[in-house]
Amino acid sequence: MSDIPNNLLYTDSHEWVLDNGDGTVTVGITDHAQEALGDVVFVELPEAGRELDAGDEFGVIESVKAASDLYSPLAGEIVEVNEALEDSPETVNDSPYSDGWLLKLQLADQADLESLMSAEAYNELVAAEEDQND
Repeated sequence: MSDIPNNLLYTDSHEWVLDNGDGTVTVGITDHAQEALGDVVFVELPEAGRELDAGDEFGVIESVKAASDLYSPLAGEIVEVNEALEDSPETVNDSPYSDGWLLKLQLADQADLESLMSAEAYNELVAAEEDQND
């Protein structure tokens, strides 16, 4: 079981959210998600400027095992995408919580952060999923 950073918030679809403190958040996939995917070979991300609602599909991440849709954890406008992933998609595997981030959102409503899971709650979710798979 990998360390789950306490400074992040999480979704049950294995995205993490970092509150940047300026009305924006950084979004990525968790270490658990990248381990389940295996070696990431391609990441498709949207253009900056696109508006997303919470739960909207915003891209695709492909690994040697499968392709998975990416979902926005919160409503907002995309202000930046991690263009480095176009040339180095494996960064998601190597550094899911820092260099492997996916996009940054200008939040529609800061209060939406309260809908996300704490690290403790996410840790319980992952443990429960691993128990099911054993």
